[in-house]
Amino acid sequence: MKGEPQKQRSFQSENPSGPCVGGRTHGRRTREPIRRVRLRHAMTLHRFREAQRRTTGVAAKNQYIIAMMAFLALVMLATGDPDMSSASDSSVARELFTLYEQFMQPDIQKRRFTQAQMFDWLTPLLQSSDIRSTDLGRSAEGRMIRLYSYGTGPIRVLLWSQMHGDESTATMALIDMLRFFTRHSDHPVARMIRERLTLLMIPMLNPDGAERFTRRTAQNIDLNRDARSLVTPEAVILKSACDAFAPAYGFNLHDQDRHYTVGTTRKPTVIALLAPPVNEEKTDNVVRLRAKRVAAVLRGALEQFVPGHVAKWDDTFEPRAFGDNIQRRGTSTVLIESGWWADDPEKMFLRKLNCTGLLATLDGIAHGRTDEVDAGVYESIPFNTKRIYDVIYRNATYQAVPDAPPVRVDVGVNVTGASADTTVGKGQTATVEDVGDLSTFSGFTERDLEGKRVDLSGIVLETPFPAEELNRIFGN
Repeated sequence: MKGEPQKQRSFQSENPSGPCVGGRTHGRRTREPIRRVRLRHAMTLHRFREAQRRTTGVAAKNQYIIAMMAFLALVMLATGDPDMSSASDSSVARELFTLYEQFMQPDIQKRRFTQAQMFDWLTPLLQSSDIRSTDLGRSAEGRMIRLYSYGTGPIRVLLWSQMHGDESTATMALIDMLRFFTRHSDHPVARMIRERLTLLMIPMLNPDGAERFTRRTAQNIDLNRDARSLVTPEAVILKSACDAFAPAYGFNLHDQDRHYTVGTTRKPTVIALLAPPVNEEKTDNVVRLRAKRVAAVLRGALEQFVPGHVAKWDDTFEPRAFGDNIQRRGTSTVLIESGWWADDPEKMFLRKLNCTGLLATLDGIAHGRTDEVDAGVYESIPFNTKRIYDVIYRNATYQAVPDAPPVRVDVGVNVTGASADTTVGKGQTATVEDVGDLSTFSGFTERDLEGKRVDLSGIVLETPFPAEELNRIFGN
């Protein structure tokens, strides 16, 4: 699997219209029984209406109640799984959310960890016959990249995380998911996923970046812009895995800037979702529509825990990105970007959301529920915006030049590594992002200067400077 990058065909050279194996036929297993249930539902509705017409008085009322009960029972079956009475994705997520502390990996306390630590957490799980590992190849610095698999079902699902070395939230969630499968193997969700899906997880695609906790690979390449050139061994490994397994579904797992907000609400984005486009025109084909339905199910599972904090990532087509190319080749792919939550600097709550949301969505795929969702639910998700700063200093008096009169302004400032607070540490940098009317923006922290004069001389907008200077400019 180490092969020479130049010998690997890029996504660009593949037929963009050819769906991967597993992408076409899996729905037949669930749709046919659902059609039979719906036929019974229609027949029962017809009998219910006939009963209304034929009966009168008390007898009519009794038969009406009986027929209505039968009708409602079949409606519940028709909207659930034909093989068993399944709960909704939201209720499945609630149950797993409650159960989470019983199966999470307790040794993960920080979002920064190395590949060696990850292997220490994962290796004991391989004692279960349900969990298997495969060596895919080595990173630029020689670290082995491994795939972990669970289940033997016909529907293959590929999940890859930490292709950016400092984006580890979903990596923690995948470790928790594997622990769930081993510690609760008899749980209906674990059993359904095991029987109907084959999960293929690459929890740390960029171990060299993870070692330094930096975005890029050891070769200083953004791995998610190497889907066409394939100059990095990590990109070759992911492309080869897609070719070898031909998954029906894919989950591209990332973290995003904490300053993103949901539409015009100024609420911080906790999770952003995207069904990546397949071309510049953002055409909806069968593959992308299926991804939109999956994203809609995931949104429904998450919203109950963080209402109003789920957004949609920018859907501009990026021909160098893996998600767009994998979608283009026939794998219904959903991007998940983990953002920010209050008092969660190590992203433990976001890790929990990722884990329970993914499990509920995979259960929905296994039951066929994702095939029945209206893709319009996905379209209704507001786009990511950037309407929040680390700090907004309100009502400052600012005189830019001696010959111009002073004005009352707001000042928006971001601080590197601030974890959404105003704690200024040694070596941090600050940036004045904007000056003026910031009434449509929020700050993680806001201070009212009540007309105090501020001296921004020597400060250039959008240019970093030592964060200690904030105390000189704005006071403690």
